[in-house]
Amino acid sequence: MLFNSITFAVFLLTAFILYHIVPARFRWVFLLAASYAFYMNLHAAYGLLLLFSTALTYFLALGLEKAPDHAKKNLCLLGGVLPLVGILLIFKLGAPVIDRLNAMIDAGRLALHPLTLRILLPAGVSFYFFQSMGYLIDVYKGKIRAERHFGYYALFVSFFPQLLAGPIGRADALLPQLKKERLFDYEKVTYGLKLMAWGYFKKLVIADVFAVTVNKVYDNAHSYVGLVFIIVTVMFALEIYCDFSGYSDIAIGCAKLFGIELAANFKSPYLSFSIKEFWSRWHISLSTWFRDYVYIPLGGNRVPRWRNCLNLLITFLVSGFWHGSSLTYILWGAIHGILQILETFVYPKTRKGVSVVRRKHWWQLPVTFALLCFTWIFFRANTIQDAFWIISRLFWDIGRPFNYLKTAVICLDMPYLSMLGMLLSAAVLFMYDLVSLKRDVIGIVSRQRGIVRWSVYVLLLVVISLFSYKGIATEFIYFQF
Repeated sequence: MLFNSITFAVFLLTAFILYHIVPARFRWVFLLAASYAFYMNLHAAYGLLLLFSTALTYFLALGLEKAPDHAKKNLCLLGGVLPLVGILLIFKLGAPVIDRLNAMIDAGRLALHPLTLRILLPAGVSFYFFQSMGYLIDVYKGKIRAERHFGYYALFVSFFPQLLAGPIGRADALLPQLKKERLFDYEKVTYGLKLMAWGYFKKLVIADVFAVTVNKVYDNAHSYVGLVFIIVTVMFALEIYCDFSGYSDIAIGCAKLFGIELAANFKSPYLSFSIKEFWSRWHISLSTWFRDYVYIPLGGNRVPRWRNCLNLLITFLVSGFWHGSSLTYILWGAIHGILQILETFVYPKTRKGVSVVRRKHWWQLPVTFALLCFTWIFFRANTIQDAFWIISRLFWDIGRPFNYLKTAVICLDMPYLSMLGMLLSAAVLFMYDLVSLKRDVIGIVSRQRGIVRWSVYVLLLVVISLFSYKGIATEFIYFQF
């Protein structure tokens, strides 16, 4: 069930009404049933995998607290983490291996019948597996106590707004909210609806529109050269940001309808002055997960510099592999790790040993954004060969500026009105992110006079409706991870 579908709209409206009708003591039961119905709407078998990860980590967390010695605690931890990591590896590696074998069979290099097995990655599995593993590790470290109530824990893992693509919840923040009796809060509900509307704007008006041009060029990379690659790479940077942060806004806003506060997942990441700062603003719930459960256990920055550099590289290689087993993702992660390592030498350290940007100069913004766009080439390219082709031809014919620009315009083959619309939507996004660094944009609009705020609401809904009507809406990018 996709957020950008009529089915979800009907589901959410029905769930919202029934939730506030059901007696307070049974609301967790209703939310749990609704969450499983939401997930199993994609595929009935998905519910079994969700239940398995929930039951496994629930009982092992209880076992952790009762374990008499450290050895048995370690056994309980490994008993939960290894099966989940193993399942993820099967899903991540299984499909590419089968596809490769089939390609070799078709080419006649293997005298076998074509393999019919196709391993499909269940939507959201990486996210709720990470959420379950994070909970188990926190119990192991003594940060939280194991949850005794299976129903509340099952709801913590499966809560439908965050189930498919996060934000990845932490038990100490989310579980108490699920247990607390929540009354209808008009302000929270209306704020949630406004946040959802902004998320849909980013997804439908920016991400899905930009995706059409990005896909055309990147899926036929060898047919293009020059400036067009720079333009579509910037477009992809905006596409993936609006696609994923749009999902997060919808998820967080949706949770507010039920009185639940989810953690912020994006904070104007392209207004960062360094790669390190970018990762403190981009996909925050996942980047902090890797920090807490991979980087810090490896030693973090409390080790010699060479070891700290290795820890950074390992962490980002794992992050790249989490996105997929393709070499493009691995290299994307490696480049981010290398860039962060370089920053540890460029920027001075505080007394706590943390590398920071103490003086921020305006030029650091475009330089950081340019580096990020460079890494996005590897993330978006279909193959590593396509990625290097694109990089080798970014400045093709730049010695003739007029031809360089003219070729890009011809290759894009877009009406000028469409280009203007894209620039306008990007400008709206930039202004929103710039203001949101220090102020709550939705709160500012909500405090305006009726005629002003309702004009904004109506305009936003009209624009969203117009782009929804075009029928170009696509699945959210991070569903594949």
